[in-house]
Amino acid sequence: MNIEQELYKRAVDFIKQRYPIDWGGAAVMYTEDGDFLISVAPEVHNEGASLCIETGAICEAHKLMKKVTHSICVVRDDENSPFKILTPCGICQERLFYWGDDVKVGVYSKEDKIIFKTLKEVQPYYWYEAYRDDE
Repeated sequence: MNIEQELYKRAVDFIKQRYPIDWGGAAVMYTEDGDFLISVAPEVHNEGASLCIETGAICEAHKLMKKVTHSICVVRDDENSPFKILTPCGICQERLFYWGDDVKVGVYSKEDKIIFKTLKEVQPYYWYEAYRDDE
C-alpha cells in the first residue's frame, strides 16, 4: 500500500470509529519523519467559530516541529454514504504552503479515486510566486 492509500485508509478507519453514525470527517497528514497526524473539526454552536478539519493536524505539526509532506481530508454524509475526499480550501492550502509547494494533498474526484496533487498543481498561480525572485 502506498502512502496515499494509507492516508485514505487511516482517515476512513478513524471516521468509522469516531463517528459511527451520521456525518463524519477526518484529516490525516503524513510528516517527513514518518508520523501520521489525525484531526477533526471541533463541534461548535456558532458556525462563525468553526475550523476546518485539517487545522488540528496542522497545529500539531507546528507544535512538534514536523514537516508535513502529505495531507488528506475525508468526509461522509452519514454511515450509509460513500466517503469523499475534499480538496483543501484556500485557507488550508495557505496553511500547508508553509511546508512548500511540493506538499501533496488529496483532491476531489468524481470517480471516487484517490488522487493527490502538489499544492503547486492545485494552485499554479499562488500569490507567493511574485516574491520568489526576491529570496
